[in-house]
Amino acid sequence: MQKVISNDGITSASSMKMTKVLLACGMIAGSMFLIVGLVQALTRPGFDITRHPLSLLSNGDLGWTQVTNSLVSGLLVIAGAIGLRQALHDGIGKTWGPLLIGVYGLSLIGAGIFKADPAMGFPVGTPADAMTISKHGMLHFMTGGVGFLALIAACFVFAHRFSTLHQKGWAAYSLITGIVFFAGFFGIASGSGSIWTLLGFWIGVVLSWTWISALSKRLMAELQ
Repeated sequence: MQKVISNDGITSASSMKMTKVLLACGMIAGSMFLIVGLVQALTRPGFDITRHPLSLLSNGDLGWTQVTNSLVSGLLVIAGAIGLRQALHDGIGKTWGPLLIGVYGLSLIGAGIFKADPAMGFPVGTPADAMTISKHGMLHFMTGGVGFLALIAACFVFAHRFSTLHQKGWAAYSLITGIVFFAGFFGIASGSGSIWTLLGFWIGVVLSWTWISALSKRLMAELQ
C-alpha cells in the first residue's frame, strides 16, 4: 500500500507501464485479426476471398475460430483505446478519438456474438442465392455498421488533431485511411457484390487496422 500513496515516482512508473501494455494490445489487435482471418479465408473449403466477406467465416464447423477472433480482437481494441486515452493528456480528440475506437472494439464483440447468416454458397451446402436475414444476422450488420462508422469518425478526429499539431504526415495518413475505409464500407453497404467493391473494402479494412497499430505504436514510443 505504501507504494500506491508514495510520491517518489513509483506510482507514475507503474501507471506508464500499464499504459504501454494497453497500447501494445491495440498494436497487436489488427495483426491477429487479419492473420487469423486470412488463414481461414485461404484454407476453409468453399470460401472465396474474392466473393465472400470475412464475417461469413463465423459459420460452419470451424465458425468458432472467427467468432473467437472477433471477440479477442474486440477486447484488444478496447484495451488499446483505454491506453490511447491515458496517453493523450490534452489537445483536440483526446476524449472522442479513443472513445470512437473503443466503440469499434465493442462492435467487434457484437459481431462475434451475433453471427452473419450463411450466404452465397458458404458454408458448403448453402444455396448460392440464399438471402434470408435472421434477427442475429441483422444485429450483426447493425453492430458492424456502427463500429465501422465509429472507426471512420475516429480517423477524422485524429486527422484534425494532428493537423492542429502541424503534424502533416500523420494528419494525411489519418484522413486518407478514413476516406478509403468509408469508400469501401459505402460500396459494401450499397449492396454491390462486384469483386472490385469487395477488394476496395478489403483495402479499407487492412489500412484501418494498420492505422490503429501505427497510432498505438507511436504513442508507446512517446512514453519512453
